[in-house]
Amino acid sequence: MLKPFFKENTIEAGCDEAGRGCLAGPVYAAAVILPPDYKNDMLNDSKQLSEKKRDELRLEIERDAISFCVASMDNNEIDQINILKASILSMHKAVSGLKVTPQLLLIDGNKFIPYENIPHKCIVKGDATYMSIAAASILAKTYRDEFMYHIAKEFPEYHWEQNKGYPTKSHRKAIEEHGVTKYHRLTYRLTDTQLSLFQ
Repeated sequence: MLKPFFKENTIEAGCDEAGRGCLAGPVYAAAVILPPDYKNDMLNDSKQLSEKKRDELRLEIERDAISFCVASMDNNEIDQINILKASILSMHKAVSGLKVTPQLLLIDGNKFIPYENIPHKCIVKGDATYMSIAAASILAKTYRDEFMYHIAKEFPEYHWEQNKGYPTKSHRKAIEEHGVTKYHRLTYRLTDTQLSLFQ
């Protein structure tokens, strides 16, 4: 069972991202404020859930959350500022879109850039510890998967509907055979035979 809060009687927003390790597509982040008495036994780290269960939970989270927001930064922005900054700035964008100002940000992971004057707490494996971070992980993951399904129709040879842009053998092989698309991250090691197109 995940923990309902980090600090009692505090408006907490859980924040998480999806897509940091992908070769193509944006990085997505979500911020979620759940009701203080929220209960959902199925809520868990998005990586531990089936796609069907994530999609079901997304609807529940969006229905039940006090406030939520999902934001992204595309592959060109990732190439310009690096994936860590892009992930954090996506979280900033998500927090800025909340209809309620949180008193504390719970960040999945160990790195964050302070956002305005809101205190934050970085928590390694926070998506498997706190409900609000788990909820954010589910929203970030499902929104990003939805985007990858959409662009897979534009470039079917990369099989993004299956690999979601992650560095699978088939994805790397498709890059070697067909080259890069406008969605690929050019600062990444895209194939086994090159380190980066920018190196």
